[in-house]
Amino acid sequence: MKINKLLILLILTISFSGVYSQKRFVRNKCLPVLKPYVYNGQLNSANLAEGDIAELLLTFYAGQDYRILVCSQEVLGNVEFKLFDTNKNLIFSNKDHDYINYWDFTSNTTQQLIVRVKVPKQEDSEIKQSGYVSILVGFKE
Repeated sequence: MKINKLLILLILTISFSGVYSQKRFVRNKCLPVLKPYVYNGQLNSANLAEGDIAELLLTFYAGQDYRILVCSQEVLGNVEFKLFDTNKNLIFSNKDHDYINYWDFTSNTTQQLIVRVKVPKQEDSEIKQSGYVSILVGFKE
């Protein structure tokens, strides 16, 4: 019984430190890049490994200026992100813009967009790398 309690305590401690590290990463590395846009407060973050792909559906409102920021740890290399409408039509790809990590735009209509993030595979590494990737949205007041 003591072993089970100790194991649960260890798992909770590791989980808490991971969440704290992730929030610290976002606060120190990502939020400064979002300026002069105001952070909307939604944290969309994950620990991704080489070759992983993640998608997120976000809503944008008509007449509003936005910045979408895909912030990742350097160990992951050039993380690619694309924006699609709900019909899967490509709107933006950072691959076409030297892997810039943000895109500024004005939403002409209220719409949902899909943000797809892809972590590249490292060909020269024997160890599969992983790290934090966060998608943040800012708006102009």
